[in-house]
Amino acid sequence: MQNWLNKAFICCLSMYALACLGRAKADKQDNANWPSFRGVHAAGISEGPGLPKKFDGRTSEGLIFKVEIPGLAHSSPIVWGKTLFLTTAVSREAGASFNPGLYGSGEASKDRTVHEWLIMCYDKRTGKLLWKKTATKGRPTDKRHVKATYANSTPATDGKHVVAFFGSEGLFAYTVEGDFLWKKDLGRLDVGAYDLPSYEWGSASSPVIHEGKVIVQCDTQGESFLTALDVRTGRTLWKTPRDELPSWGTPTVVPGKKRTQVVANGSNFIRGYEFETGKELWRLGGSSKITAPTPVFEAGLIVVASGRAPERPIFAIREEALGDLTLNPGKTKNEFVAWSHVKRGPYMPTPLIYREKVYLLHNGGIFACHDLRSGHELNRSRIPHKAFGFSASPVATNGKIYLSGEDGLVFEMKAGDEPILLAVHEMGEPLLASPALSEGVMYLRGQKHLFAVGKHK
Repeated sequence: MQNWLNKAFICCLSMYALACLGRAKADKQDNANWPSFRGVHAAGISEGPGLPKKFDGRTSEGLIFKVEIPGLAHSSPIVWGKTLFLTTAVSREAGASFNPGLYGSGEASKDRTVHEWLIMCYDKRTGKLLWKKTATKGRPTDKRHVKATYANSTPATDGKHVVAFFGSEGLFAYTVEGDFLWKKDLGRLDVGAYDLPSYEWGSASSPVIHEGKVIVQCDTQGESFLTALDVRTGRTLWKTPRDELPSWGTPTVVPGKKRTQVVANGSNFIRGYEFETGKELWRLGGSSKITAPTPVFEAGLIVVASGRAPERPIFAIREEALGDLTLNPGKTKNEFVAWSHVKRGPYMPTPLIYREKVYLLHNGGIFACHDLRSGHELNRSRIPHKAFGFSASPVATNGKIYLSGEDGLVFEMKAGDEPILLAVHEMGEPLLASPALSEGVMYLRGQKHLFAVGKHK
């Protein structure tokens, strides 16, 4: 009997060790991979070796590499394993550019020349270009905002496939080795000012991949919808109509305790959908008329915000929500809305949930910290940027938060109830794309270069 118990104990101990090893491998994998906009589930977090105390894009101090990249794009880098992927749109117009800065005008760029939309693969350790593919070429179907580009959407990967979304030009899929798989025409996506239909700003929502499905959100002046495609073939698995105004946020897959859902920001309603079927599970009214931030989640709460006046709300929604969650007048919470605020939501940057705090970065440089559980505002201060403000979303690692500014400055903050500015790093060119983190390296996409910030091994 004792011998049997000893064997059983050894077996359990071995199983526990294997489980720990599996978790360690999973943690390492998550630390290495940044598969879509803002990384795994748009969290914007990757713990790992610390970044250099000082880095400078002009002198290359604190950089592993600095690589010139063609064209214009606000899409972020994504990483899987040892490879990094980027998209861009290369114009035939000499000196093609965008206008960074804080301004309210919404005119379109005059650049309607022939463009070449590229997907590029780099060695994340050296910056060496491994392959480059032309997804499509021609005159853009739509205009773009003078501050935008024709490659705003961040690609997505699952380690086997790479999917790139170029709005009205289509959705394209390749293997990670660069072999073409399929193209999906999603129709003309007229994404612009809801109240000035003649304005065309261009799409920016990014695809996400989860369990073999590519999820794409298309909110336009015409037909709006959320769709799921087979990542291997491009076959439509479901397509759910959305009665929505144009929007620019990326959908987020939320794998909860009892169900997996897709959460999509929107002006008429923030909504949750069943991942397998696209069936609407819940909706919440009260958003801004323009929505750009992506939903984020932690500890059973889904945080969704938008920043156009006058609403500018931020909501914390319980993951088990069902039905119409819209708050009654004068109320800030109900059964499924844990807490909310008005006139506090960011316009462009996506919120960051880090170590039980919610951090909100506003275009004009206001940086706020809220308690995740209660929503109580712990701190609100202004980042000392030069003039242009912020479009990129914050990311976090090792107790620090990094804010990339359109001035070309990266602000390093110590996370906490009252975030402390630790350092300011100069990159030398506008930064509008959100950074990526992988194994102790931060990848910054500037107007002209890809920077790898890290310590040489």
